[in-house]
Amino acid sequence: MQWGPQFLGGDRVRFALWAPDKDSVALEIDGRDALPMQRSADGWFTAEAPARTGDRYRFRISDDLAVADPASRAQSGGVHGWSVLSDPFAYEWRMQEWSGRPWTEAVIQEVHPGVLGGFSGVAEHLPQLAQLGVTAIELMPVAAFAGTRGWGYDGVLPYAVHESYGSPDDLKALVDRAHDLGLMVFLDVVYNHFGPEGNYLGAYASSFFDQHSDTPWGSAVAVSREPVKRFFIDNARMWLQEYRLDGLRFDAVHAIADDAFLDAMAQEIREALPGRHVHLVLENEHNDPERLRPGLYDAQWNDDFHNVLHVLLTGESEGYYEAFVENPTEKLARCLSEGFIHQGEEGRGKPSGHLPATRFVSFLQNHDQVGNRALGERLIRLADRDKLRAATALLLLMPQIPLLFMGEESGSRSPFLFFTDFHDELADAVREGRRKEFAKFAAFSDPETRKGIPDPNDQETFDTSVPRPGPDAEEWRAFYSQLIALRHQHIMPRLEETRGMGAEVLGTGAVVARWVMHDGARLILAINLGETGVSFPEEGECLFALGEAGEPGSFTARLSL
Repeated sequence: MQWGPQFLGGDRVRFALWAPDKDSVALEIDGRDALPMQRSADGWFTAEAPARTGDRYRFRISDDLAVADPASRAQSGGVHGWSVLSDPFAYEWRMQEWSGRPWTEAVIQEVHPGVLGGFSGVAEHLPQLAQLGVTAIELMPVAAFAGTRGWGYDGVLPYAVHESYGSPDDLKALVDRAHDLGLMVFLDVVYNHFGPEGNYLGAYASSFFDQHSDTPWGSAVAVSREPVKRFFIDNARMWLQEYRLDGLRFDAVHAIADDAFLDAMAQEIREALPGRHVHLVLENEHNDPERLRPGLYDAQWNDDFHNVLHVLLTGESEGYYEAFVENPTEKLARCLSEGFIHQGEEGRGKPSGHLPATRFVSFLQNHDQVGNRALGERLIRLADRDKLRAATALLLLMPQIPLLFMGEESGSRSPFLFFTDFHDELADAVREGRRKEFAKFAAFSDPETRKGIPDPNDQETFDTSVPRPGPDAEEWRAFYSQLIALRHQHIMPRLEETRGMGAEVLGTGAVVARWVMHDGARLILAINLGETGVSFPEEGECLFALGEAGEPGSFTARLSL
């Protein structure tokens, strides 16, 4: 049985809902009498009815509760409202021949659709990204969540695009425009939990959740059960087939805790989409290289890279930076050479040095690392300018796949804050929970100080998070453009199966790392984020340099053919 409405032809549609806890369910189409649905032994309810695109419908599961289709493609009135029938194949694609770009060509920018003005606003943003040399955008989650604004990780209707961002066809138009500019489009999807408001699955399908396993955000999903497994795998296929997205980033898969499900999902996607460049990326705190073997996932977000660079750039040592304070220079060397820093130490991770460098997506900033700060500060407000430029050069010229966060290419000083649109008791709980979260940090140990942490539910918190170019925006854009152009010319053509040759510490905060590339060339990158000068190697031809070689804040990229 398939989740969601199926168009049968002749204006007839089959509706389906898995509701094993219920004996009866009725289909309600706006303006018509309720239609009893037929129950099968395995808990599926189905009904066929005449219906057209745009019709509103929902499921009546009790006298006092009617719910949206959990596989609705669009909503009217939010997650508590009606589902809207949407023909997934009605959109007329302009870029019919697009088949994507190789993973080695990825230079990604993560964007939040809401702060950029919805799907149409993101589309307007694309030409300047293409001009900069970016080759892919990654949308933060667009699945429907409660309220009009939020990060998207509290989604409750994974098949429906968030109403305030636009319609399904608006998202398809964004993808079409991106492909026209040569840009790939990736989407962040959340399969490990549902948000706290608007999730009604527990009212009629309690076995959708694993009652014996929790995540930090609520009950874990029971992906070992076939209907649940199909719900998520079919959702992944929907984004890639109906919306023609080029890839997915799977949020916090360590909270799913089912490697067999992850492997089955990747394998089915690969088999369903031959002939296309489709890229699958994990966020996985387990640092598990097994999921990165050929035929499964292309890469993993490499938090280790960000964490150790953040310590070296800012000197911060609280929270999750604490694990990177001891010997950060050695940790950076290991990260550049082998990918993961944690490879089994403290019970986390496995050896990763055998993997190609492109199995790792690295970043200096993203929604988590900026937005999970109490005040949402970007690195440009926290780090020395010359050292930040050197770290940026390292990010964009090393063989790991680089990810930028919207606004950093224009020197934006705008914070990116945690924002939601909850009300009443839930709003109070989120606000106070957010402030208590930072009580362990020295700067917010005083309850009065914590009152200065922005209220996530305040409209101003969202408005402040819109990225605005900094006063030196053109200088930063030129800097990023130069580095990305060098990556296109010298790094990308050689990236296939590039592997680390080792890295060595040159001094406190200073490292040199080497890689052997596809054509046998050696890439040598040296960086000094310390306070004293060191000697940089001079092997090979210099591709790019910042500052006086070996001095604090300097960087060199050299290529030995």
